[in-house]
Amino acid sequence: MAKICAGRNLRTLQQSRYIIQVMGDATPKAPPAKTVLFQQQRPGGLTYRIPSLTYIKDGDERILLAIAEKRSTPCDTDAEILVMRKGKLHLNGTAEWSSIRELSSASLPKHRTMNPCVVREKISETLFLFFICIPKNVSETQQICRGKNAARLCYISSTDKGENWSKVTDLTESVIGRQIHRWATFAVGPGHGLQLLSSGKLIVPAYVYYIHCKCCCYPCPKYIRPHAFYFYSEDRGETWHISKPVKKNSAECEVAEIIDGSANSHVYCNARSSKGHRVEAVGESDRADFDRCNSARALVEQHHGCQGSVIGFPAPNTDQGGDMQTWLLFSHPTNCKKRKDLGVYVNRKPLCPSDWQKPWIICPGPSAYSDLTYCADLGLFACLLECGQKHENEQIAFVSFPLHDVLEATDN
Repeated sequence: MAKICAGRNLRTLQQSRYIIQVMGDATPKAPPAKTVLFQQQRPGGLTYRIPSLTYIKDGDERILLAIAEKRSTPCDTDAEILVMRKGKLHLNGTAEWSSIRELSSASLPKHRTMNPCVVREKISETLFLFFICIPKNVSETQQICRGKNAARLCYISSTDKGENWSKVTDLTESVIGRQIHRWATFAVGPGHGLQLLSSGKLIVPAYVYYIHCKCCCYPCPKYIRPHAFYFYSEDRGETWHISKPVKKNSAECEVAEIIDGSANSHVYCNARSSKGHRVEAVGESDRADFDRCNSARALVEQHHGCQGSVIGFPAPNTDQGGDMQTWLLFSHPTNCKKRKDLGVYVNRKPLCPSDWQKPWIICPGPSAYSDLTYCADLGLFACLLECGQKHENEQIAFVSFPLHDVLEATDN
């Protein structure tokens, strides 16, 4: 009997060790703490969606601007106006937040405001908040089916870190002009743009449903396809232009600047797709096109896709001998079927699409759109993300985390 018990104990001990070993290898790093900034009133009622996050270092002050759409219901056609909360970031990554404020100047009469996308011009310290305005009750689907764009390209600006905002500027005619006749609809971002370190060029990511073919002067829905591109300015926001599009079908996108080991600058675009994986495109910064495009097999998409965020940051000092000066961080739901388990991925060799590491899940459960920012002076990343208990549109929450946590989680 003693031998039998001993044998059982030995097997139990071996099984326990195996379980501990397996669990030790598989146990994920705990997600960062969340602070809810925007809360849905009730299911089907007032809802906040489409996050945009900006970080500003001003002397000893560290400022965060969290912007989102306010909607009367979760539906796109019920978007109303943009709202903002201003945060004071502390050294430990926590923040104190102001109350919700409506950005009333970010609007056109009888239009709804959508897709906030912020870019900061650092020399003049000007914030440009880009967005689109669409006539109320006109959906994206209606525009695509009719092949007739109804969206307007607009922005407001601030020179005092978001305290006061200018009147709205409508750039539709001056920037897009006659090209609009080939656009079924378009939008910016959403999320954030960037200013290139190499040249000071301002870039606002965007996408267009382009009409590739018309039949008897009428658009053919079969030949209306989405393509990512960007608006850009080479004179600090005085005038704006349009880049060439990504060749592959691609929609909502964000961009980052990649500096390689030879100090060459590249514009990297990461875009939504309905083909099961994200679309990546790269072009040289001194041009306005993309000469390389591929599907990122390591970055999964849900059936209809979901917006994601990408940001470039300096490679750590430990990698100075490497062949890249820039690494990338990407945020997106990690589940291939549902919008849930939002995670962050690291790429140490951004010009190599196969180098994405396994994700660290920073928001388990329902989650969708997100926007990343890098607080360089603190070595912190911050993320504004959609999440909830039962549905991803219940809340928009703020999280922050150091690079060390990302590497610890993804290296395991």
